[in-house]
Amino acid sequence: MKKEVLIKEISGNVGTLKINRPEKGNSLTPELLIDLHLTLKKWAEEDLVRCVVITGNSEKAFSTGYDITAIPTELSPEAAELLKKSNPLELALDSIKNFPFPVIAMINGYCFGAGLNLVMCCDIRIGADHIKAGMPPVKLGLVYHPEGLIQFIEVIGMSKTREIFFTGSTYQGREVKEMGLVDHLVPADKFFQTVYAMADEISKNAPLSLKGTKKIINMIGKYSLIGSEYVNDAQALVTEAFNSDDLKEGQAAFLEKRNPVFTGK
Repeated sequence: MKKEVLIKEISGNVGTLKINRPEKGNSLTPELLIDLHLTLKKWAEEDLVRCVVITGNSEKAFSTGYDITAIPTELSPEAAELLKKSNPLELALDSIKNFPFPVIAMINGYCFGAGLNLVMCCDIRIGADHIKAGMPPVKLGLVYHPEGLIQFIEVIGMSKTREIFFTGSTYQGREVKEMGLVDHLVPADKFFQTVYAMADEISKNAPLSLKGTKKIINMIGKYSLIGSEYVNDAQALVTEAFNSDDLKEGQAAFLEKRNPVFTGK
């Protein structure tokens, strides 16, 4: 029997999604991201889940980022069609951001790259006190996509977004809270109880109020979007870095566990 890469659970009006690739640091695959998108779409249509908790099915990792080596297999026809038309990561992030009801990130262990971007799209972030988090694109020679940068700026502000992306540093313990990457930092023995007490409280509030408030907050957030006249320029910067020698060097250095030697080309 094929292992579920995304475990779905519903208890009362609280839905839980568990990233279930512990042997791979709960890294994100196209298959997993499409499953997450389709599940949230289904839950939104059913209108029964009034708070979602997203977590990693491991104490060691929420998610170590996007698994670029993963090739989708045995996809459903619906998922295969989506993969042809859309970027799975963008689909999943958009589904979290625009899910009608609040979404809580329950962050356990490592949280890096696209995994941390996923956290930024949640409404509330609660972390265990042992977590480590960071954004490594600058260590790999990548320019992060504009929409992702906006999602960070909305949550932690311009100044801290600059620091996190310019340094590529790893933050741990209280540093994660100080940088604004989590709203609450909780001891491991109180972690589960704290998250689900909040999820349960949220799920019992007035549905129209929850949906209306989230929708208006998202509308306000759209005012900070990059101007349409700059979108092509921003994408050109992303593409230039993606095609660079520095990206090849960054990837090689990461795999060889050495410091990269960048040339700016």
